[in-house]
Amino acid sequence: MDFKGARKYILNRLQNELTPALCYHTVEHTMDVLEACRRLAGIEQVNGPMGVWLKTAALFHDSGILFQYKDHESFSVSLAQEILPQFGYLSEEIEEVTRLILVTRLPQQAVSLPEQILCDADLDYLGRDDFFIHSFQLQLEWKNLGILDTTLHEWLKIQQEFLQGHRYFTLSANNLRQKKKMETLDQIRKTIESPGF
Repeated sequence: MDFKGARKYILNRLQNELTPALCYHTVEHTMDVLEACRRLAGIEQVNGPMGVWLKTAALFHDSGILFQYKDHESFSVSLAQEILPQFGYLSEEIEEVTRLILVTRLPQQAVSLPEQILCDADLDYLGRDDFFIHSFQLQLEWKNLGILDTTLHEWLKIQQEFLQGHRYFTLSANNLRQKKKMETLDQIRKTIESPGF
């Protein structure tokens, strides 16, 4: 497996081919998910080949957006199946990568520890200080693409509902991110309920 080659390939395509209308699903988001994967996999002691498959899935998980926004995970799988053999990935390894990619669909249904790590990495920002930056990037992306145009109040209500329904799967993500996520949820609730908002 030439992970470094696959990494260089997909990051180059994302950097050069993603539409500027995408403010959230950017190459920076992919790198952010990859870094969160590395961190969580290290804590959860997922190493060896599975660790490489996990990082590969992180790199390719949103790559289907190059072709289609809706159901992009299916297109991400197709691209991984097409490209990864060129970098020495065997068919059974590609099956593992594609299985991991598909589990990032919302609502997340992670079962195995690697699946849980990738899902937690994909939504790592929910429990970070930069939550609102990423949240408003997504709001603008949906507006740019004609998916949903919301007021600030409407968007915060959507974010409140999403945070209320979300749960981190791994113990490490819970330890790292749950407290801040709940603080953010409380902040959103207070904003929505404030007089005159």
